[in-house]
Amino acid sequence: MGCLAESSVLQSPVFTKQPGSIVFPVDSQEKNREVVFSCEAQGSPSPLYRWKLNGTAITPKSVSHYSLSGGNLRISNLDKDQDAGTYQCLAFNSFGTIVSREASLTFAYMENFKTHRRSSVSVREGQGVVLLCGPPSHSGDLTFSWIFNEYPSFVKQDTRRFISQETGNLYIAKVEPSDVGNYTCVVTNTVTKTRVQGPPTPLVLRSDGIMGEYEPKIEVQFPEIVHVAKGSTVKVECFALGNPVPSINWRRMDGIPFSRKVDVRKASGVLEIPYFQQEDAGTYECVAENSRGRNTVKGKLSFYAPPHLIEKPQDVQKPIDDSLVWECKATGKPKPSYRWMKNGENLESLEERIQVANGLLSISRLTLSDIGMYQCVAGNKHGEVYSNAELKVIAVAPDFSQSQLRSHTMVKEGGDVLMECRPKMSPWGGISWRKGSETLQESNRVSILDNGNLRIQNATKPDAGLYTCVARNQFGVASSSGTLMVKEPTIITTPPSTLDVTVGESIVLPCQVTHDPSLELKFTWFFNEQLIHFGNHGGYFEKVGGHSAGDIMIRNIQLRHAGKYTCAVQTKVDSISIAADLVVRGPPGPPTSIHVEEISDTTASLSWRPGPDNHSPVTTYTIQARTPFSLGWQAVTTVPEMVGGRRLTATVIDLSPWVEYEFRVLASNAIGTGEPSKPSKQARTKETSPKVTPANVSGGGGSRSELVITWEPVPEELQNGGGFGYVVAFRPYGATGWMQAAVPSSEASKYVFKNDSIQPFSPFQVKVGVYNNEGEGPFGPVITIYSAEEEPGRAPTRIRAKSLSASEIEVSWKALPWNTSKRRVLGYELRYWEKREKEEAASVQRTVGNQTSAIIRGVRGSNTYYVTVRAYNTAGAGLPSVTVNVTTKKPPPSQPPAKVMWNTLNSKIILNWEQVKALENESEVTGYKVLYKRNRHSRPSVMETNTTSVELSLPMDEEYFIQIKPFGEGGEGSSSRQITIPRIPGQSLVDCFLILH
Repeated sequence: MGCLAESSVLQSPVFTKQPGSIVFPVDSQEKNREVVFSCEAQGSPSPLYRWKLNGTAITPKSVSHYSLSGGNLRISNLDKDQDAGTYQCLAFNSFGTIVSREASLTFAYMENFKTHRRSSVSVREGQGVVLLCGPPSHSGDLTFSWIFNEYPSFVKQDTRRFISQETGNLYIAKVEPSDVGNYTCVVTNTVTKTRVQGPPTPLVLRSDGIMGEYEPKIEVQFPEIVHVAKGSTVKVECFALGNPVPSINWRRMDGIPFSRKVDVRKASGVLEIPYFQQEDAGTYECVAENSRGRNTVKGKLSFYAPPHLIEKPQDVQKPIDDSLVWECKATGKPKPSYRWMKNGENLESLEERIQVANGLLSISRLTLSDIGMYQCVAGNKHGEVYSNAELKVIAVAPDFSQSQLRSHTMVKEGGDVLMECRPKMSPWGGISWRKGSETLQESNRVSILDNGNLRIQNATKPDAGLYTCVARNQFGVASSSGTLMVKEPTIITTPPSTLDVTVGESIVLPCQVTHDPSLELKFTWFFNEQLIHFGNHGGYFEKVGGHSAGDIMIRNIQLRHAGKYTCAVQTKVDSISIAADLVVRGPPGPPTSIHVEEISDTTASLSWRPGPDNHSPVTTYTIQARTPFSLGWQAVTTVPEMVGGRRLTATVIDLSPWVEYEFRVLASNAIGTGEPSKPSKQARTKETSPKVTPANVSGGGGSRSELVITWEPVPEELQNGGGFGYVVAFRPYGATGWMQAAVPSSEASKYVFKNDSIQPFSPFQVKVGVYNNEGEGPFGPVITIYSAEEEPGRAPTRIRAKSLSASEIEVSWKALPWNTSKRRVLGYELRYWEKREKEEAASVQRTVGNQTSAIIRGVRGSNTYYVTVRAYNTAGAGLPSVTVNVTTKKPPPSQPPAKVMWNTLNSKIILNWEQVKALENESEVTGYKVLYKRNRHSRPSVMETNTTSVELSLPMDEEYFIQIKPFGEGGEGSSSRQITIPRIPGQSLVDCFLILH
């Protein structure tokens, strides 16, 4: 008997790196060369390594030029006769041995051409010729090229010349005089990179005439069968001699066109098929053709694929005496064959219990001797693939150390319970149970399952107690015990129900239970089968139940809360649930399918479909309308005036003609009014003649002989149709007939009638009407408007101007008589300009009414100004007065008071400052203004003094802000910086006074 101890650390060998084939270039100059075959495996214990050459074990110690480094095999002083062959790496540890894939070592070389000269090749012009290369002895792939006369002049291939990369021969389909010369074959070994040149071959022309035309003769043919590996690139050659030069074409004999990956433009003498697949296999034909005839050659491209594993055996652990079946499958062409290896050696079916058949390995009645590493090898003539798997055979006595019975198992009274018994033992033996000290007998409620587990159905209180599972096999006995506890079932005492509630109300959903007092309860609620997360959902849901109740409250219920609520109760032994349907009544949902059935100039017939009533019948519908001119949605008048809940049509009246309307419908029930429907499509009422006349008709003014009439345009929503315009009617006051004019613009707000016969400021009666495409509307009321008046005909007199300060001029004049000869005076216009300016640049200031003086502000000091005065009215300004001039006073002092000092004495503030001296171009200082205020935002009080000090008697319990300005006849000068007098508590309020020094 044997036994394997399992550990997570132990591991069978697995290759992480396998050897690959090596082609070694031979260099006769350097014979001391070496190669390394890589091999690496992981496992625990760490694997050891051996190697085979051509199936025979290599012992590096006995062969001096072999050495091992880890699993890598190093071969020094290579000998192509001794070391060429197939190598395999074997990795092994205590679990077994595995063999790597095969790797070959071959030697590439190339010898020199024989040095003897080659005979001349003599041909007629027009004849075809083949120049033989005859490469020297070699190993490894070759490439060929030809030198014409001297290096580096190489022969260029075209439709007339072709170099076969199979034989190296040069083919000239039709010789021309320019072809005469020496030709040298150049051979390159693609592995060794060695290049050798053959002896030159002279090509000469015969002098006995030119070769006539003849049909193609194919000289370069591909084999009858070419075996091509899956995914490789295949090249097949075909070339013909002939006169004229033959064309070369390719085709598939099955008629299938070439796939896109084949570039037929490059084909000519070589057909190249990249990434060869099964569908590329078949018979191909090369056609050589000229004007004298055609010739063909056929060959077959045969697809092959090395083996590829699609099903591999996996590591397995089996009990002793059990059976094993491993299957290995691979694809490939030809179809792969299979063999099995154990620990690096071929597995022979020497025993009846071990069977190997077509990739299937079966072993019955497993023994410890079957333990080891197994490999499936799938192969065809194009290669082999290996797959590894480990077989462990376990023989062990029963053991509960990793799988004890649960110490306590609970079941509700009347429920079913399964007590699991899962000992580790191999082979599997017998299982029995005890309750207390008595062997457990099976019954219709109590049964021992095939896997050893104990099932008790419809448990009762007497079933509680200590249970023991006993396991036996030929290696020993073991047991494990656990206690079964039978608990009272949980029962929901709240009956299922359907609850009815209104939007906005709150409700409690009950979930009351009775249960075993030793068990904890867990309540879970679901809404429409989705778990309710309390604290989310906007705070609508709240738990309000106690220890034995799972009641929840839903606050401020909304329509979306209607549905199925499920209370699930769970303990350690059972779980039950109960459902309640909640019906939420609320305002109706929005109506749908709002449609304008018919529309006139002032009415619209509507229809709609009802929305959900939300469990309360619709009592009324309300219709609202919106236009581009309204402020949002407005209620409209309907027929019938009250639209009942059963009606789905209504007529809207009192609409404005020729206006685009949208309509929507709202439904109401006993609970409230719901959300509005989506708007209907826009619909325009029909046109009708206008009814509204312009407002605020007035006028007057304008130029001589004009009557100006103005009004406010009628809003678009009141125009009642397209083509809207105005009709202006007018007549001299007291006349009988009306003159009329049409103004064809809805946006017009003015009409001017001009006639030389119109007297200034004459009264006219005026009325304005409206019209559109549907006809004329009414006129508005008649009002009186005066024609344009003439500007005043006289100039003001007695013009006087004097300077008040450096920045102000006072101008006075004698007023003109009012309304003289209908030439009204509405006021006076002052024009003023500096002496150095032209009158055209004058500034203008106007007065209103019969005013006879004005002050011009903002002028500059020490400057001479010219001033004129004119009377004006709506027609414009009249004649100018005589021009007067005035020189402004010198500017005020520009220097602010300096060294301002203050102190307080006996509730007084004493201020002192330095005298301000005016500059030469400034007016003399005649005094000072002291501005003071109690806070920053109040209006300042002002005191004047002609000295440089002042005393202020002020209440000292407040803060003060003070500034000082000099002044003279030129006005006020620059202010001192603001000073702050802080608050001094405890002072009484007294009058403010000024003391002059």
